[in-house]
Amino acid sequence: LKPSWPRHPRLRLPRCYAHRRSRSNPQPTRARQAFQFTMAAVKEPQDYLEVLQAHRGGFSFELCKRNAYLASSANIRLPAAMKTGTTICGVQLKDAVVLAADTRSTCGPMVADKNCEKLHIISSNIYCAGAGTAADLFHTTQIMESQMELHRLATGTQPRVCTVVRRLSQMLFKYQGYIGCALVLGGVDITGPHLYQIYPHGSTDCLPFTTMGSGSLAAMSILETEYKADMTVEEGKALVAKAIRAGIFNDLGSGSNVDVCVITKEGGTILRNYEKPNERKFKAQYKGFPKGTTPVLKEDILKLVTIESGDVAMSG
Repeated sequence: LKPSWPRHPRLRLPRCYAHRRSRSNPQPTRARQAFQFTMAAVKEPQDYLEVLQAHRGGFSFELCKRNAYLASSANIRLPAAMKTGTTICGVQLKDAVVLAADTRSTCGPMVADKNCEKLHIISSNIYCAGAGTAADLFHTTQIMESQMELHRLATGTQPRVCTVVRRLSQMLFKYQGYIGCALVLGGVDITGPHLYQIYPHGSTDCLPFTTMGSGSLAAMSILETEYKADMTVEEGKALVAKAIRAGIFNDLGSGSNVDVCVITKEGGTILRNYEKPNERKFKAQYKGFPKGTTPVLKEDILKLVTIESGDVAMSG
């Protein structure tokens, strides 16, 4: 029997229909017993140690065999992080900070951009060199530049380097390394020159000289050998350029040109393409194919538009 009234999700069936439906499809007894047994096995925590143990969590090895089986039989590859390539460095001088970076941007095994700019402005007295994901670096430095400009307008003072480092560290730590930003940040404020390196997870170090990126080992060998505390600005520029060249020639992820940024108390200056160690000297001449190299099988000329010459009379 079907009810004569229209069905509605909020309307409940009469008691007789509900009783017939429940008797026609009763709940299995075994499922009910299993549910009761499971609920009985749940133990309520007695003290704070049991509560801490229940919420401690940790790594679970339950799905390791399943993942290995899927990877071998179903040909399913687990997601892996893509390796990025860059060489950036910085040195702290007596009254200035000098940063440098290469200009190669990679997309896996391919070179995406030969002249990518990796030196970013935070404020007039604070700059940074970035390694990692290009989009993350661009938007992170753009956000920080906007925040520092609002901070300058609100306080009426020049932003300090430690303020930028603190904000970047908190922002990157919040995302637990999923924002691919490895930064070498330098600036000159009222307390003097400062040089920091900031990792993608949010940890920071204050150093007299530092390198980051896939070519950092080659660049660090140059800095550790030739760095001096009483260097001039010209000597600092030559040193960071030499360190970047070492990364370019010894790391496949780094290449093309050398960009240098000099930061003093008067402000910062980016020297674009300061050195071009890989400039192409010979370029192949393009020669077009002669007509008739490829045979023409069919040729059609369609006249779709009729052009008529004459004066047009404007009405109105």
